[in-house]
This record gives sequence, structure tokens and C-alpha cells, in this order.
Amino acid sequence: MTQFEALYGRGCRSPIGWFEVAQSRQKKYADHKVRDMEFQMGENVLLMVSPMKGVMRFGKKGKLSPRYIGPFEVLECVGPMAYRLALPPNLYCVYPIFHVSMLKRYHGDGDYIIKWDSIVLDKDLQYEEEQIAILDRDVRKLRTKKIKSVKIQWKHRPVEGATWEIERDMRDKYPQLVVESSTTSFFP
Repeated sequence: MTQFEALYGRGCRSPIGWFEVAQSRQKKYADHKVRDMEFQMGENVLLMVSPMKGVMRFGKKGKLSPRYIGPFEVLECVGPMAYRLALPPNLYCVYPIFHVSMLKRYHGDGDYIIKWDSIVLDKDLQYEEEQIAILDRDVRKLRTKKIKSVKIQWKHRPVEGATWEIERDMRDKYPQLVVESSTTSFFP
């Protein structure tokens, strides 16, 4: 018996023991967020797509939430985590087998669904966002700066999905946009 055991009545916890405890906690947290998803043949699912990578939105990448296209029919289960979908002919360049993490169960119409025939997808299932109108303007004041921002209505989003963007960036990216301080501008 060591002095530590005699004094505290238990063995000394070494850093190796704490590593195992931390690892088991991290596994428990990760497993808590994971959902087991299984789809049946003939069931309709939505396929996750994302806006073009590398597009900066107010200084942050990936500001817009992911969207889904579809619905598509599940043709077969290829493995425990992969499914073959019945894709339309205009998506011939996309491989029809997808991991379960890219699929979502279809429950009916929703604002997060984009009709697959209304956008142009590349082989990585990405599309480019298009603007419809400027809904509002605002000047945000920092300590020594004033940042002009505009509220942009996006093409495949409801009005509630409009986002605030920096006016200067919108002018640089979309030169056809005429931003006037008193009127609302629409994109051609």
C-alpha cells in the first residue's frame, strides 16, 4: 500500500487514467449528436447541397445555412451508410451514391428545399447564390468607422432568409448593382 492509498483510501489517478476518462467523455458527446438514419427502398429523401466554397459573407465563410434539393427516390441500399438515388438526367455528372450524412428524410414542402431544376449544380453539388433585390440599408458604427451594409434578398430563399452584406463587397462582386442611398435597387 502506498502513502497516497493509505491517506485517501484509493489509488493515485495518473495522467494516463485521465486521458482514458477524457476520451470516453468525448466519445459520449460525439455519439450523443449522431443519429442513426436508415431509408427504405422507394422512400423520398432530400440531398444536401452547398453554396460555392470560398465565398466570403460579412467576413465569415459558410454563413448561409445548408440547403437541400429534391426529393429523390432511394433505389437501393449500397452499404450500411450509403444509398443509391434516382437522379434526374440533368444531374448525369453527379455520382448517384451518397453517404447517409448528405441525405435528409423528406417530410413535405419547406422553405429550405430548392427545386433541383431551378439551379445549376456542378459535380461537387455546389451552386452559386444569386441576388434578387436590396430590401434595406443600414450604417453600422464601430469605434472609428462606419460600415454601410445592405440587406440582400437571395433568389432561392424566402424573405425571412435575407442576409446583411457589406455594401462595398456587393458593389465589387456585382458591378451591375446600382446602390443608391434613397431607393431600393433591383438586380436585372
